Amino acid sequence: MTAFAPTVGVSTTHPKNMPADHAALPVWNAENWFYEDWPVGQKIRSLRRTISESDSHLFNMLVTDIHPYVQDQMFAESEGIFGKRLVAGAFVFSAGLGLVATNCVNAFSYGYDKLRFIKPVFLDDTIYTIRTNLDKRPRYKELGLIRASYEVFKNEGELVLYCEHLQTVKYQNPADFIGKTEK
Repeated sequence: MTAFAPTVGVSTTHPKNMPADHAALPVWNAENWFYEDWPVGQKIRSLRRTISESDSHLFNMLVTDIHPYVQDQMFAESEGIFGKRLVAGAFVFSAGLGLVATNCVNAFSYGYDKLRFIKPVFLDDTIYTIRTNLDKRPRYKELGLIRASYEVFKNEGELVLYCEHLQTVKYQNPADFIGKTEK
């Protein structure tokens, strides 16, 4: 098995607006990876999450998604093609990516490509996500571009969503990339 970078940060930010002894403590659940630390080919799997009716309803209300397939039990059961209510695809996307999201202080979302809703997700389905680092390339003077796939599965391994996330990530040593960037 290939050895990869650690999955937790090895240092921390040092905010000036708090006591120095507090600022020196590592931040829980925050990583400080740099572009150089992201290994192509690395895969991680999330914990699982069961999507409840209240989760789904709250998301739908926040984004004003009142489509009958996600909000109307009677319609979904009597007229819908699945015979039961769906979880909104936007929620599956958000929750699925959230399961493997990092709090890396050096990474910034650049966008998403190839988003596909492959199979429906229903209330009380359990999802989990596998993230794979696909590739990376120097892009800007201070930031490289990383591309990772996100595969969201439900229940016992049925693929329901695929997308690719693009992130810009700060270089630890920008001088190493002079003359290698696209912009």
